[in-house]
Amino acid sequence: MKMIKSTLAIACLTALVSTSTLGQEVGALQGVLTDKSQTSYFEGADIQIKELGASAVSRRDGSFRFNNLPEGNYTLVVQYLGAPTVELPIQISAGQTLQQAVVLAAANASLENIIVYGQRAGKASALNQKRMSDSIKSIVSAGSIGQFPDQNAAEALQRLPGLSIERDQGEGRFVGIRGIDPNLNNVTINGVNVPSPEGGVRSVALDVIPSELIQSLEVSKSVTPDMDGDAIGGSIEVKSLSAFDKKGTSASLTVQASQNQLRDEISPKISGSLTTMLTDTVGVAAALSYFDRSFGSDNIESNGDDEVEQRYYSISRQRIGSAVNLDFRPDMNNQYYLRTLYSSFADDEFRLSNTFVFDGADSEIERGSKDREETQSILSITAGGEHQLEDWLIEYQVGYSKADEDEPDALYYTLVGEGIEIDSDMAGPIPTVTQEAAAMDLSNYELDEVSFEKNHAEDSETMVKADFTRYFDWQANQVEFKFGGKYRSREKSADADIIIYDGDFDDIDPSIFASSTPDWGLGDFGPGLDRSFMREYYGQQSNAFEIADLDSEVESNGASYVNQEDILALYLMGKIDLENLRIVAGLRYEDTDFSTSGMRVELIENEATDIEEVVNTLWESAKSYSHLLPSVNLRYEFNDKLIGRAAFTQTISRPKFEDSAAFQIIESKTEEDDGEFVTEREAEVGNPDLEPYEADNIDLALEYYPGDIGILSAGYFYKSIDNFVIITDVAGTDGWEGFDEVMQPINGESASVSGIELSWVKGFDNGLLLSANGTFTSSEAVTLLDGERYETSLPNQSDRIGNLTVGYESEDVSVRLTMTYKSENLEEIDGDLIRMEDKHQQMDFMGKYFINPNMHVYFNAINLTDEPFYHYFDQPSVNAQYEEYGRTFELGFNWKL
Repeated sequence: MKMIKSTLAIACLTALVSTSTLGQEVGALQGVLTDKSQTSYFEGADIQIKELGASAVSRRDGSFRFNNLPEGNYTLVVQYLGAPTVELPIQISAGQTLQQAVVLAAANASLENIIVYGQRAGKASALNQKRMSDSIKSIVSAGSIGQFPDQNAAEALQRLPGLSIERDQGEGRFVGIRGIDPNLNNVTINGVNVPSPEGGVRSVALDVIPSELIQSLEVSKSVTPDMDGDAIGGSIEVKSLSAFDKKGTSASLTVQASQNQLRDEISPKISGSLTTMLTDTVGVAAALSYFDRSFGSDNIESNGDDEVEQRYYSISRQRIGSAVNLDFRPDMNNQYYLRTLYSSFADDEFRLSNTFVFDGADSEIERGSKDREETQSILSITAGGEHQLEDWLIEYQVGYSKADEDEPDALYYTLVGEGIEIDSDMAGPIPTVTQEAAAMDLSNYELDEVSFEKNHAEDSETMVKADFTRYFDWQANQVEFKFGGKYRSREKSADADIIIYDGDFDDIDPSIFASSTPDWGLGDFGPGLDRSFMREYYGQQSNAFEIADLDSEVESNGASYVNQEDILALYLMGKIDLENLRIVAGLRYEDTDFSTSGMRVELIENEATDIEEVVNTLWESAKSYSHLLPSVNLRYEFNDKLIGRAAFTQTISRPKFEDSAAFQIIESKTEEDDGEFVTEREAEVGNPDLEPYEADNIDLALEYYPGDIGILSAGYFYKSIDNFVIITDVAGTDGWEGFDEVMQPINGESASVSGIELSWVKGFDNGLLLSANGTFTSSEAVTLLDGERYETSLPNQSDRIGNLTVGYESEDVSVRLTMTYKSENLEEIDGDLIRMEDKHQQMDFMGKYFINPNMHVYFNAINLTDEPFYHYFDQPSVNAQYEEYGRTFELGFNWKL
């Protein structure tokens, strides 16, 4: 490995000094690629100077540039999937920069139709960018996002090869790349790393980003040295709108109403965007989205043995997203920008639950409620500039991002009924529960516990970076040498304030909380609980309740901590075109300083000394580590239709914040047993000494582009992961002597994942569009169960992931039927049971009718087959969780300028 790193470093340094054209009289070419109306730009076009073998790729504003061109007459060749090849004569003069506009136009107006009607335009843009990329990428353009009934960035990404989503209440939330844990992905918005609003994790819930604010989504499955190294799964880049994406003024407005069948609620949505050039050099882009969705779910869970829980959810989710972006481009060589994105996600949830514990005459029922509104927000601000100084490109950027999660007034009630006859067959995905009539009368219950919680998590990051690129020729080959650095300072905090009431309830008749029986479709639920009255009652009577001081203190202090992480990254890389082979290679160095501060909280209950107390001790820890990460990406163009790729990269992923946080929750109980006092000690603790995950990644891919809007591709990948984190019982080990159980994250043995990706996209002249992809993987990991090594697959790793789309488009209509599939996967090891997530197959439909080129109405049907979410223990007949969401129908109108 040291030899590989040394070779890469020497190669990059050699590229720096081998400037054979230095001192020669050369010229340059700058251009813009537009449509015939000169209102739309084309990104990802392959632009070549035939006689020199030089090539460039058009950017999102259609611009391209060639440096170090010898004086002479040449032929400029432009290739873009879905459009005929364009050839133009050009003349390069020494010491001058030629300005050249290139128009893509087609006979039979086929290209114009592609531009006007988004189904083909979005696919063409994404495929062209993928084809010309230096690394292995999958891309979703803004046009493609609008062609699916996807509500957020996570759902838009699920259509790509190798990507799957984890759902919450039926909505896509976290994105997995090739089945890897979403915590091992890197997510950026306009180049700024996105912190996670949820406490304890690194994974970014992409459902907080409305799809209307997005210009494109790029998923890099192999990284280059100028990208962040913490991307074992991959890197997801969210790009928002820019005024220079189109010429002149553009605008859009969408109005929608949707209905969820399960709760029969109507939900409104409105969104709009505007891009305009204030002057020839200053542009502004703005977007706003509002969606208030009311829905719910019916749920039944079990522990696989002697407990069943029924759950009824009523949910309202409100999303507000906005983006305002400014661009100043005084000329083609200089540009400055300010990018902002704000998203707020308010989740108002009311949950009713019935928990049945089967123990013969000692059986009991717990009827409970959860009433809370949780708000998550993400703010991203970045400013920067780019300057082309002859053979140098200088880029710099500063950014600030902040995410938080606020749960200010969560209220929980628990009612307990004893001596009531209940029974269950504990069989099948939906276990049947039988209960006598007394179970339906809340006067047969007692109020057991009330808790009130204020929880807040915050994650903020400040970033500054600079990149320097030098262009030159070496032995008639194009060479780029690039180097730069990035500094990130991040702070993650979690703060909990929990009050638990467990007494002075004797005079309360729980029947005062009763409400009508909820419409729960999985069996007999019994009476509901009145949400508004319970909150009103708490406000009036809580001062009379008895507070469980010790439990409240343990829960509050044990869930509060602050983590600080500072990362300094430096890199150098070289890119060279050797005829049909492109090599991108280099080194990235990342140095990490990590510190954490929390509490060691011990609950002591000692009958021998008659002591009950909580002992709080401040716990602080710090750790530093560094990594040198080499990478090589190869792109070989067999011909203009067939491209081969290969990559070797080393990446890391830092542990989840809750795993590495300084917290300890210890329970120590001393009780009399047969005349002797026996002490039992249990603990749940973090591990600030965790090492980051480290991975060697190998990727191979073959891509065939038939010349129209289509691709046939196959790829292989392999990842070897060291320092894989597992949670296990470390009782009896150093520092934990005398404990009966201590659950702690530790670095385990190595894990590996390998697989193949297959993809086919084909657009036909008659308007038919077919798309299919599948990813087939296998993984191995070692965890500990009852102190013994246990070989299993990686958590959340599905062996099979697939998408199928059938679409048709004409000037009047656009329809598509889509299916996503994810096979079963290991969720976790729960005690001595293996918890599995069952396979999930969902079908969605989208239909559009174009009133004219600027207006259309649409109808979406989501989850057509009413697919449930199902977890099981060991075998599919043993329920762990079964949840139904119902179908959702959307009717909307869209106008574009």
